[in-house]
Amino acid sequence: MRDLAHINKYLLKYKYHLLLGTVFIIIANLFGVVPAVIVRHSFDLIQESYQLHNLFDGLNLQQTTYDSFILSIFVFAAIIIASALLKGVFMFFMRQTIIVMSRLVEFDLKNEIYEHYQTLPLSFYRRNNTGDLMNRISEDVSKVRMYIGPAIMYGINLATMFIIMIPFMLSIDVELTLYSLIPLPFLSFSIYFVNNIINQRSEEIQRSQSGLSTFVQEAFSGIRVIKSFVREMDYDKSFNAASDDYKKKSLRLAFVQALFFPLIMSLIGLSVILTVYVGSTGVLKGELSTGNIAEFIIYVNMLTWPVTSLGWITSIIQSAAASQKRINEFLEVKNDIISEKNIQKEITGDLKFSHVSFTYPDSGIQALKDISFEVSSGQSIAIIGTTGSGKSTIANLICRMYDATTGEVRLDGISIKDFHIPNIRRAIGYVPQDVFLFSESIKANIAFGNSQITDEQIMEAADHADLTENMSRFPEGMDTVLGERGITLSGGQKQRVSIARAIARSPKILIFDDCLSAVDTKTENSILNSMKRIMVDKTTVIISHRVSSAQLADKIIVLDDGMIKEQGSHQELISQNGIYKSLYDKQIQGEESVSEF
Repeated sequence: MRDLAHINKYLLKYKYHLLLGTVFIIIANLFGVVPAVIVRHSFDLIQESYQLHNLFDGLNLQQTTYDSFILSIFVFAAIIIASALLKGVFMFFMRQTIIVMSRLVEFDLKNEIYEHYQTLPLSFYRRNNTGDLMNRISEDVSKVRMYIGPAIMYGINLATMFIIMIPFMLSIDVELTLYSLIPLPFLSFSIYFVNNIINQRSEEIQRSQSGLSTFVQEAFSGIRVIKSFVREMDYDKSFNAASDDYKKKSLRLAFVQALFFPLIMSLIGLSVILTVYVGSTGVLKGELSTGNIAEFIIYVNMLTWPVTSLGWITSIIQSAAASQKRINEFLEVKNDIISEKNIQKEITGDLKFSHVSFTYPDSGIQALKDISFEVSSGQSIAIIGTTGSGKSTIANLICRMYDATTGEVRLDGISIKDFHIPNIRRAIGYVPQDVFLFSESIKANIAFGNSQITDEQIMEAADHADLTENMSRFPEGMDTVLGERGITLSGGQKQRVSIARAIARSPKILIFDDCLSAVDTKTENSILNSMKRIMVDKTTVIISHRVSSAQLADKIIVLDDGMIKEQGSHQELISQNGIYKSLYDKQIQGEESVSEF
């Protein structure tokens, strides 16, 4: 229960739901006991009335006795019906308080986890896959809800029923009580044992189904590749094998589930047989009445489900504890990207790296080694280098997705660690290399970073990103709703929407992280010409492996293996006849070859 202690704050928050639900459970159980007592009196009344009816045979009192007996039966029947109805009403109230409480806690817990996810640094998402994050906020929270709702409700129900009912039974006959209850602990243990097997096999089925779903999703996502390489039959065989594994596991679960109800009914039947046998012995001895036997059979049936639920509750608690432990693992992860002084001020865009080195904490790879450069507000810098040279890491440090391992990043002369983090990121327009678009309209994607933006500003941003002509070809234009991850658009169109999204924020700092890699030379030149206008009065960081993009910048840095190898203007680097000149010559020759072809 140590892991589930995290939930106690929510139980305290909704304590009135819990207390009220407990009151309703007690009242419902009291009304549940009433029919058993009435049945006992009814049986005894029938026996006594029958004997009395025969005693007054041939007398006028016989009819009077009969009428009185019928009236009593109707009264007893009315009391039983009224008790059953009232029990049903309070059981409804019971579920409307405790089960509703569990749904409210589920809502709060999901929000807590999601809000905590939002605060965690980028390194957290590099270490954990999306499926695991989703599973903890959905499946694991659902299992915890089962503990808060059904487990607590049936646990209280079991406790109150025993407190109310066992004294009733003991007051009638101790021996009959003990015999009638003997099978119930075995029933509870059996249910616990069977339910654990069911849970284990259900988890196996879930894993198998997850693997099957992943296989199908990947197959349909890559259907063009599968068809191109004529691998349909191979994938059919693989799908049949995965589907067959799922079928076998489902049949194994069905077999165990088939044992569930026969097991319950056999143990209940044994309890009823013992009750009738021992009760009949008591009746023959004159210690009990037939009404007592009927009453005890009702008690046994009433206790069957609560006792059965004990095994089920135990299994739920174990499952919930395991799930809450998994949830707690992520909730206990702390964000190491925090502000030391929470400075909030207008950012102008002066940027300075002083002897910055950085090693990724999850992989241990050193991405940057003693990097130093400076960019004044309104100036631009291009960072050129091959794949893995550390270009994108610089962008991550500017956005403060990570903190430098050694050295310091300063913004407007202040350590970037002293700024309020949202204050920094609101001043940055970032175009990532791996474009991500939401399943909304193109207009909504462009307006994503600026809630106050007007339609005119959206169109202006689209013009700057050379997007307007492309969008005019869609029947719904800018209102075209994109598919998952922007699948409706080509690679180049997606990158241009991403550029428009960054521009629309009117940021003080613009970061283009190799954002022109998916566009052709003609489109690149068009966007570069637009970027000249966009970059005015903005600090611009252009990260690219293309020299053509770097020529726009006031200063160029050439990175190799995380170190600065060359820096200066385009003309200065050309004259140095070094790495930059070599890249420039290769790319110019490549472009000429493509144009000739």
